[in-house]
Amino acid sequence: MSWARIMVPLAGTPNDQGVLTSAATLAAAFNAELACVHAPADMADLMPWMGEGFMGGVQVTALESLKEAAQEGAKTVGKMAAGLGYGRTRVISLDSPVWAGLAMEGRLSDVIVFDDAAARGKGPLAESFQQLVADEQRPILVARPGFRTDGVALIAWDGGKEASRAVRTALPLLEKASAVVVAGAPAASSRAFELDRLVEFLAARGVKAGVRALEGSGDAGSLLLGAAKDVNANLLVAGAFGHPRLQEFIFGGTTRTLLNSDGPSLFLSH
Repeated sequence: MSWARIMVPLAGTPNDQGVLTSAATLAAAFNAELACVHAPADMADLMPWMGEGFMGGVQVTALESLKEAAQEGAKTVGKMAAGLGYGRTRVISLDSPVWAGLAMEGRLSDVIVFDDAAARGKGPLAESFQQLVADEQRPILVARPGFRTDGVALIAWDGGKEASRAVRTALPLLEKASAVVVAGAPAASSRAFELDRLVEFLAARGVKAGVRALEGSGDAGSLLLGAAKDVNANLLVAGAFGHPRLQEFIFGGTTRTLLNSDGPSLFLSH
């Protein structure tokens, strides 16, 4: 199994350069198509406050400004994509309704790459990140500085369906890792699970992994981040939003701990 299409949503600003480079690194590892999807601000979002059948000077000016910004953003994305020097690059600029187009592009991609800012709820693509990982349930790579495909991968395992889906989806990337470690904190979870069972699952699929049982019954996210640091992990594979989203939002949860950390890149699947 491999990946054929890597998607990276872009706002059309110079800040996109880092995540675009990481996405190209991922795509090149699989000789996959790199879909650079420009997702500008959506003019449809202005309609609710414009009023029915009325277009005043302020509204017209706002629409024109959005159109100009979208055009400039598309040019910026095109230039940055061309500058990558990666032959299998495709640039797509979305029109209104932007979210519908972004969702469809995500459904036709194997993995979607975001940067750390969007994962932390900052910047123009923060809402898109939340929708794609939680509502669309697409596999997401949160690419942080220094991302590489041949580093150490730590798998967060709690026996849950989200963690299972993340591992199964991440298999092509795990196959390229220099080392894989299965980590879990049984005392910090309400589930009963065995780390060795996942090791057996991976071995049957050609991925050799070690085990790291984490002691403690506190925040599982902090325990996992500590383990990732100990093994010098470049990537942390985890299930996302194992509890209802509202509960995660109010009480935090392991997902939020990982997203707000300065730890390794994250591969998430809900």
